[in-house]
Amino acid sequence: MKKYILHIFLFISIIGFAQDGMVKAEIDTANIRIGEQFQLKISVNETKNVIIPKLLLKGLEVVDSTKVDTIKNSLIRKYILTGFDSGAFYIPQQQIFIKNQAYLTDSLLVNVATVAIDTTKVKKFPIKSIKKEPYTFDDFKIYLYILLAALAIIGFWIYWFVIRKRKEEEDGPTYRTLPPYEEAIYRLNELDEKLLWQNNKVKEYYSELTEIVRGYIERELKVPALENTTDEVLEMLRNFKQADTIQTSQETLDKLRSLLREADLVKFAKSKPLALEIEEDRKDAQEIVSNLKPKPIIEADDELE
Repeated sequence: MKKYILHIFLFISIIGFAQDGMVKAEIDTANIRIGEQFQLKISVNETKNVIIPKLLLKGLEVVDSTKVDTIKNSLIRKYILTGFDSGAFYIPQQQIFIKNQAYLTDSLLVNVATVAIDTTKVKKFPIKSIKKEPYTFDDFKIYLYILLAALAIIGFWIYWFVIRKRKEEEDGPTYRTLPPYEEAIYRLNELDEKLLWQNNKVKEYYSELTEIVRGYIERELKVPALENTTDEVLEMLRNFKQADTIQTSQETLDKLRSLLREADLVKFAKSKPLALEIEEDRKDAQEIVSNLKPKPIIEADDELE
């Protein structure tokens, strides 16, 4: 208990010492009218280890403040204050810390008076009607955005359902489908112009060459030659030959077998045939297309005749 009493005594002693000229608060006037400004100056007779906390006020407001200035071994800080309510207001004691010791400034009284208005000398004017603000771009911005969105939707609709459809109709294919033989010959000539094997693209060359021949067989004989394996295609043609439903020779079937097997070796076993062999396979492909055809169907009336 004695320890706490000692602490309180020391604190009171420190506060009492604070009044001994170490800190000082001054105002340039003690009477102002509502809204007028006055100056509060806080001075500290020390420059080292000084802390000036935030100003504490009741009924008054800080308009502006300066940085701490050093003048003749003293620190000075100025505040611009004002009041917006009439009455008497105290600027309470402000606590300043110097070398970890607290010092208090004096409290100051400020009177804030109202501004007297002589209503007999005030010129009166008639009440004006409410005037509308002028229109600005922001007033119409939402309508402009809605209009642009509507135009974009209409434009897209016109393009998608009218112009695009008409363009597709105009750009539609106008060519006729070639017969299987003519298409195969046409594609073989196109393959020659690509110069694939001459540019070391032997695998691509044989893939397209056998695709042309298989495509011809599929269209001409109406069988799935493109999807079937080499053995399945050859087995199917042997059956057609035995059933006497195709018009070809055994030599043509042998050339077809040799061509398809060579293509499989190139594609899957990375075989590299010589230029003479490639040219011979190209000739065989055209001979196969020319000599492999279905037998014509003889109508019953022709047999009777």
